[in-house]
Amino acid sequence: MFKRFVSYYKPHLKMFTLDMLASLMISLIGMCYPILTRQVFNDYVPNKNVKMIVIFGASLLVLYFIRMLLRYFVQYYGHVIGVKMQAKMRSDMFAHLEKLPYSYYDEHETGKIMSRMTNDLQNVSELAHHGPENFFICGIMVVGSFIYLLTINWILSLVIFTCVPILVTISLIMRKKMRDAFNENRKNVAQINASLESSISGIRVTKAFTNDQKEIEKFEVGNKEYVKSRSKAYRAMGAFSSSTNFVMDLFNVACIVGGGIVAIKTSAFSTGDYLAFVVSVSLFISPLTTLINFVEQYQDGTTGFRRFLEIMDQKVEEENQDTIKDISLQGNIKFDHVNFSYESEMILKDISFEIKKGEVVALVGESGGGKTTICHLIPNFYKVTEGKILIDNLDINDICFTALRKSIGIVQQDVFLFNGTIKENIIYGKLDATDEEIIMASKRANIYEFILSLPNGFNTEIGERGVKLSGGQKQRLSIARVFLKNPPILILDEATSALDNTTEILIQKALDDLTKGRTTIVVAHRLSTIKNANRILVVNSGQIVESGSHQELLNQIGIYAKLYNQQFTNSMLE
Repeated sequence: MFKRFVSYYKPHLKMFTLDMLASLMISLIGMCYPILTRQVFNDYVPNKNVKMIVIFGASLLVLYFIRMLLRYFVQYYGHVIGVKMQAKMRSDMFAHLEKLPYSYYDEHETGKIMSRMTNDLQNVSELAHHGPENFFICGIMVVGSFIYLLTINWILSLVIFTCVPILVTISLIMRKKMRDAFNENRKNVAQINASLESSISGIRVTKAFTNDQKEIEKFEVGNKEYVKSRSKAYRAMGAFSSSTNFVMDLFNVACIVGGGIVAIKTSAFSTGDYLAFVVSVSLFISPLTTLINFVEQYQDGTTGFRRFLEIMDQKVEEENQDTIKDISLQGNIKFDHVNFSYESEMILKDISFEIKKGEVVALVGESGGGKTTICHLIPNFYKVTEGKILIDNLDINDICFTALRKSIGIVQQDVFLFNGTIKENIIYGKLDATDEEIIMASKRANIYEFILSLPNGFNTEIGERGVKLSGGQKQRLSIARVFLKNPPILILDEATSALDNTTEILIQKALDDLTKGRTTIVVAHRLSTIKNANRILVVNSGQIVESGSHQELLNQIGIYAKLYNQQFTNSMLE
């Protein structure tokens, strides 16, 4: 972990070196005070040399002014280095998240991922700045002041130094408790973020069902857990702080008692020596205190970096090195004895079928039967457990993800639109599309006139997830996006099932235009919309139990006929 953390310093090595040199100068200037104090009280005060006292005072003032400038440099540029490292980690994490498989997002909540990218990396940034600076400055101060203490009186210095092992021992004992407590606190913060993200995203549903009190109760559960874990962390920190500060007080006791005895027993131990010794002990204790107080920040930073690495160590989508990258797929699809399991549960069992280029094949059946899973396997979102999926007689595992997915357009029931303008959402289908192509796509999706009716036209902001648009308008935008992409393979996953009849008819016309000349897989709930499909596959409990045209399946008087008759009867009753 340490090597990976240090690697983020490499692009900033020059500035980091200057930062450490400035820290070194700050430490050395700090050592001047006890040296000058000893000289003044041992020589200039007894000899009443006012001139040299003033000169030493002026020199010390100049050094302190230089130290002020150096501290500004360390504080400013040190933090800039930390922020740039944080930005690089955030970029690396986002790029890595983009490469993770579908299954990762099935198991991890968005709010928790966001917490790692924001809160955790902020703490890593603080550690990146203060860690080297504190260890460097404090290390020099501790070593330098102790060496100087030895030059004043080595016996008294060793007495003082006996308190250090006690301090280190207490720090090591308390450190593990603090680490565990802060790690638990991190998890609770992530849980709160996840709950908050979910509640805010679903605020309209909450208002519709007047369940605001329920959401508050759910949030308070996580909030109370946060208070509990934070209290536990502060308890560990309090025990750590109070114990170490007690040891710090022992330094003062040892200094007063030991110094007094040495001054009485040793005539060579002058007042100047004693004052210099007291000041040097203060310089010795101060960086130790800084290091102790730094432990909490160190725990936060290392915990945050560890959680960052947990995401970075997640395996990306597995792709063969020698996959075909430059290919124009035609759209012949074949499932060859495909089995698929997810988390040890068998979802699809021995699925075999073929779709010729330009054919329309519908998948029907009860919810949870495996229809959507079949659709997700075609773009290689999930890896099949057994068997093969072939497109144009090529195993999809031999085609690179980019080439494969560029050849597939997907229109789903739950349309996702990005926060932005109508144009930005349509152009997502082809980022280099011209205005003429965007207009044509919107016309073919039957949404062009609606867009023109808006005050800002294509530049109209649609709000988060397209909240300013109706369900039909959002669906037509997603269809325009696919028209712009112009893929040879089209997947319609219950694209009209959530719409009213009037809107469905309008969108169905756009879909009929969209399917022309494309290999199309339609997952349908309303069976009346797929009567003209070349073939209908009935999927039940992960298996294809019936296959044929609409009329052939009705004649079999099986599952399809039962489903169709039920829908027909219900529509008649309506």
